[in-house]
Amino acid sequence: MKEEKKILGERRRQLILQWLKESEAPLTGAELAAKTNVSRQVIVQDISLLKARNEPIIATSQGYLYLKPAEPAKTYTRTIACFHTPEQTKEELYLLVDCGVTVKDVKIEHPVYGDLTASIMVSNRLEVDQFIAKIEATKSSYLLQLTDGTHLHTLEADSPVKLDAACRALKQAGFLIEA
Repeated sequence: MKEEKKILGERRRQLILQWLKESEAPLTGAELAAKTNVSRQVIVQDISLLKARNEPIIATSQGYLYLKPAEPAKTYTRTIACFHTPEQTKEELYLLVDCGVTVKDVKIEHPVYGDLTASIMVSNRLEVDQFIAKIEATKSSYLLQLTDGTHLHTLEADSPVKLDAACRALKQAGFLIEA
């Protein structure tokens, strides 16, 4: 059985960039590692080098995404404050995506580190399920656990009506912190 050749250095980074640009879905480090016959750690380093060159690549819970130039379609964003237990995270995210909203991130104000932000990028129940499964599989903590449940989300939608509906749903569930 012949071992596949590793794709080396700059050629590998060019291919990773091409694959990310062409993909409609996130690509995982493991997928990219398999395609180039290198370790996932090498891919992590390659992504860091590409980001250092100002390539608009983001790491999400589903894999790496290349941020394509924004389309002219108008999007609306809103930052909201929420409070709930870690066990209620799935319910909160379902309420939001069911209103047609993308949950872009979660933010907390840590007493030592200041503002901490993590990308979530979920827009539907399948993506929520994948996000929750990854948290559970890696035995990771939710950021909200560092602040006893208080956190912010940046929401995005194609209309303010959807953002309003999402806020109403969170308020009804008792998750929304209002000023």
